[in-house]
Amino acid sequence: MTITNTWLTKPERHVLFGSVPPVKGVKPTGKEEMADLQNKDEDFLFSLDAVGVASVKHPVVVISNRAPYEQATVGTFSLTTSLRQDKKGINMSRLTEVLHEYQEKDGLRLTLEQLSALAKELADRMEQEAAIVEVSFPWFFTRESPVLKKPGMMHADAHLTVSYHEEKGISVRGGLKAAVTTLCPCSKEISEYSAHNQRGYVTIEAHLDLQQLSRDWKEIFLTAAETNASSLLYPVLKRPDEKAVTERAYENPRFVEDMVRLVAADLYEEEGIIKFTVECRNEESIHLHDAVASVTFDKTK
Repeated sequence: MTITNTWLTKPERHVLFGSVPPVKGVKPTGKEEMADLQNKDEDFLFSLDAVGVASVKHPVVVISNRAPYEQATVGTFSLTTSLRQDKKGINMSRLTEVLHEYQEKDGLRLTLEQLSALAKELADRMEQEAAIVEVSFPWFFTRESPVLKKPGMMHADAHLTVSYHEEKGISVRGGLKAAVTTLCPCSKEISEYSAHNQRGYVTIEAHLDLQQLSRDWKEIFLTAAETNASSLLYPVLKRPDEKAVTERAYENPRFVEDMVRLVAADLYEEEGIIKFTVECRNEESIHLHDAVASVTFDKTK
């Protein structure tokens, strides 16, 4: 097929495919003259716990006690404030505006101090009594193989929820999901040789006391998950390493029930943890289903 001799310009092509010129409007175009529907003062029946924006991707810097010690990555944010009964809504664009202001200052570093300041500023700017900043991000760390010390990069999925209230102050919840190896004690016991093992996922959620934390909360959670498993996972393994990992798993069999209890015991000993939930989910190698166990404990009760 040959193209027509009369070649259309780009604007003409747009018209061909349905574009129309803008209409001459009658509504104001200046910000000061525009209606602000969200800024009405009336009785709107209920106050709201949270209103804002979610799934906001933003560049962040993760601070780590393990190499790499500063990590540029992407955080996924939820930014919300409370809403008084006499207010129809909030100006949501201010939430991402404040987030960008933090980026422009010194970069958005995921420290408890900076996220606490961010939550308070969101509440102040919105003239509300409370605000919540939630962020999830990958945390990377270098790990050497157990025998030959071959390095490689591991990661765990982490998230933080920092809440501010003008009367109650700051509260913090942290979460981490780490992958481990678990070897089945029953399989080891009944078999003449060998035992089935699988990848397990330990998920920890905890309320943190910022004044009592002995070290980085990510480090506390990861250590509790990995040191109680049958074996750690490694990015690089040579034959001597693989032998060591296999034998370590065989020497430390764990049910999911064992895992959550052992991890819970470590968290119980940490003074900086107030309340926690631990879940272990194993991707069973001899079943199509997963095995799961969980425990919640509140030290204040």
